[in-house]
Amino acid sequence: MNVIIIEDEKPSARRLQRMLGKLEVEAHTMLHSVEESIAWFSEHTHPDLIFLDIQLSDGLSFEIFEALEINSAIIFTTAYDAYALQAFKLNSIDYLLKPIDEDDLAKAVTKYKMRVPAQKQVVLDFNDIRKMLVNPLDRSYKKRFSVKVGQHLKLIATEDIECFYSENKGTYAYTRDGRNYLLDVSLEQLEPDLEPTVFFRVSRKFYVNIDAIKDMISYTNSRLQIKLNTYKDQDVIVARERVKDFKDWLE
Repeated sequence: MNVIIIEDEKPSARRLQRMLGKLEVEAHTMLHSVEESIAWFSEHTHPDLIFLDIQLSDGLSFEIFEALEINSAIIFTTAYDAYALQAFKLNSIDYLLKPIDEDDLAKAVTKYKMRVPAQKQVVLDFNDIRKMLVNPLDRSYKKRFSVKVGQHLKLIATEDIECFYSENKGTYAYTRDGRNYLLDVSLEQLEPDLEPTVFFRVSRKFYVNIDAIKDMISYTNSRLQIKLNTYKDQDVIVARERVKDFKDWLE
């Protein structure tokens, strides 16, 4: 059995590796970030089974599967709440709640071994998993953001924001009237609040509003450059691994 661990906390990864060793399951490869994982999967044969953390140091592990087609079976290792765990269980081999319990780990490995003969590969639809993270009946998207301006709080309508971007460890909203506002969340934390048909994350640095796109130009290394209506502070480039999804999103 070819097994890898994707976990950004190296002590946790090593502990899981030792626990698997006791079950006679060898996990020789440990990956610690989205970027490292994409590079590894691009150059190696994909494993039979992945022990997958969700929140990695440079983003959500779902980004790995957006960039590449991977048909490995998955056992989640996560600190997500009970509702999300139940949702994951519908489409994956199993989930393990941190800190991982040895008995739970043994049961998950056994479940994988029992399922493999009848179903050699467990193919997960990560877009469906994303949707299950929040109850569809309760899901809504932010209509406005509150930002601090001096000693005052100002409300900004989401529809007036051309883009969100990160710079110098800060996250900013840029509005149609040409103003920047510092937010108290990261780009990753923004994702569940943004309407996915309106905002798209084109790179690690930018979310763009579809209504703010003025032009799109071919760029080096099979990328795209986006021209927004008023934002001109930095080049807005669609990362190569996101170009296909971006084009699908536009349609």
